[in-house]
Amino acid sequence: MHTPWLSRPRSLGRRFGWLWAAYAVSVYGSGLGFGALALIAVVVAHAGPGQVAALAAVGPAVGALIAVPLGPWVEFHRKRPVMITMDLVRFTAMATIPLAYAVGWLGFYQLIVVSAVVAAARIAFGAASGACLKAIVRPADLLTANARLESTNWSSLAVGPPLGGAAIGLFGPVVTVVADALSYLLSALCLTAIRDRAQQGRKVASSPIRTGDLLDGWRHILSQPVLRALYLNNLLVAGLIMATEPLLAVLLLRQLGFPPWQYGLAFAAPCVGGLIGSRLASRVVARYGQHRILRTVGALRAVWLIGLALVRPGIGGLLTVIAVELAIIINMSLFNPVLATYRLEHTPRHRVARTLSAWSIGQQTAIAILTALGGLLADLTSPRTALTVIGLLILTSPLLLPRRDHTDRSRPHPTTHIKQKATV
Repeated sequence: MHTPWLSRPRSLGRRFGWLWAAYAVSVYGSGLGFGALALIAVVVAHAGPGQVAALAAVGPAVGALIAVPLGPWVEFHRKRPVMITMDLVRFTAMATIPLAYAVGWLGFYQLIVVSAVVAAARIAFGAASGACLKAIVRPADLLTANARLESTNWSSLAVGPPLGGAAIGLFGPVVTVVADALSYLLSALCLTAIRDRAQQGRKVASSPIRTGDLLDGWRHILSQPVLRALYLNNLLVAGLIMATEPLLAVLLLRQLGFPPWQYGLAFAAPCVGGLIGSRLASRVVARYGQHRILRTVGALRAVWLIGLALVRPGIGGLLTVIAVELAIIINMSLFNPVLATYRLEHTPRHRVARTLSAWSIGQQTAIAILTALGGLLADLTSPRTALTVIGLLILTSPLLLPRRDHTDRSRPHPTTHIKQKATV
């Protein structure tokens, strides 16, 4: 009997293979370095809680601001050279940390600058890679390709942070930063193997970037009712989910006395759910239709977060966090590639980079703002109260999901498609 789960994955072509390899080495490097900047800020730069929160919010927010003019720039340049350049920028920025550490010059403000540069380069890379993906993968294969990228992302988060924590314990606080930096070099090397004909790019624009170019991505998103609804929903959901991370760190480690290994396990183990959701994406869309999955699974992402406010000390509390995170991640990993596919399908090729850049900038800004507000609320009340408020707020997010999509016709979409990265 033929078993789909055991069948050999269908090849999407050599060009996608190299793009996937570049993505994989990059996200696995980032997985190893997950949380490394905050750790270095505390251990090396002696940063306090306020500074660590600023590092988590200010760096990405500044990076999003820097990335605003990069969307049009990426749009009118060949995509493969842009991706390679952004990889080299990230390598250079990250490499300054171990160099400064070696000579005793590493400081807190350098970490913020590095965080901002890496965030801006990540947004530009994501915009270019999404445009490249649409150029090298057939429309019928977009969802399959996005699901593979999504599963790679979650597997890197399941494996990377525990290995990174062990490496830091053995070799010191900057070893995972070195690994992260080198992963960008390997990514750039993989990208050089993609043939020129795969580059969905253009010559450099002869005129300066205009205000209309800067806003064109948002104009496209907001002009389409379904894309606009999905965008606003994504801003709220992503921002609120990410806002819980620093609050949980304080609640679990400081107030409930969880040992660091349990804290790491609580977030690494549920990432296995990302493999489940992403593997199901093509199948459930084929059966139920793209729009129904966006509405149903989009709503299911939001109902679990309130459970984090119920965490108690001991093994029961650990299992509660794992269960809540697992449910969220399964739904997110199923929703994300379907969303990314819809976004690419409904964006003209000549606007892909600007649209993806605008999407990422908005998401990064929302995360920074809501993380800062969550921290402020926790300072005024308590982390548990802030988690409760966030859990209640996210329950309103399904109201922003699109009510109907005339392109779906209430039937399963015959050929559906993929995602960029984010964060993607």
